[in-house]
Amino acid sequence: MKSTILLTLALLAVPGIHAEQAAAPAQVVKTIIDGVMDAVHAEPAAAAGDPDRTYEIVRQRFLPATDFMLTTQYAVGPAWNQATPAQRDALFKEFQTLLARTYALQLTQLQGQDTHFAYGPPPRLAAGASDAVVKTTVRTGGDTMAIDYRLRRSGASWKIYDINMMGAWMIQVYRQQFAAQLAKGGVDGLVKYLAAHNAQP
Repeated sequence: MKSTILLTLALLAVPGIHAEQAAAPAQVVKTIIDGVMDAVHAEPAAAAGDPDRTYEIVRQRFLPATDFMLTTQYAVGPAWNQATPAQRDALFKEFQTLLARTYALQLTQLQGQDTHFAYGPPPRLAAGASDAVVKTTVRTGGDTMAIDYRLRRSGASWKIYDINMMGAWMIQVYRQQFAAQLAKGGVDGLVKYLAAHNAQP
């Protein structure tokens, strides 16, 4: 089910007095996922499971809807405040590459699978709210899993920055992994760890 972590970013808009405000995060994720999936299906190489072509689609269509800089900052934790601007840029670059490559791999693995989505009620947002969580349920084969998505308002738009699967938020999971690397080699050690992971075929 790890293959469904980032694929199920979809939520239906609903009518009502507060529909525009409540549906804003949902519309962002629905639009971006529809765009990614349409592009994958329209590209013969990606539709056939080519990971390189799928990765390019993810970079072009999915990453603009994310705030992985914020994800990186939260995942790195207190060490972020001590990192130099160059180290922060390197951490962001490598971590975003890791997340994009993981998503692309997941898309290739889902080709041909029978996947169904169900959507919970849209979040009701207070005036001026800057954070929202949308809930979904995904069924692939005989497996069903609840997955939540957290978005942050960035200017006039909403950006995806965290995902909750099986009761564990993505940032929390990576923060635990990163803490071990930071304890061993500091920020530079974490950058090298991520770069080495991304260099694997």
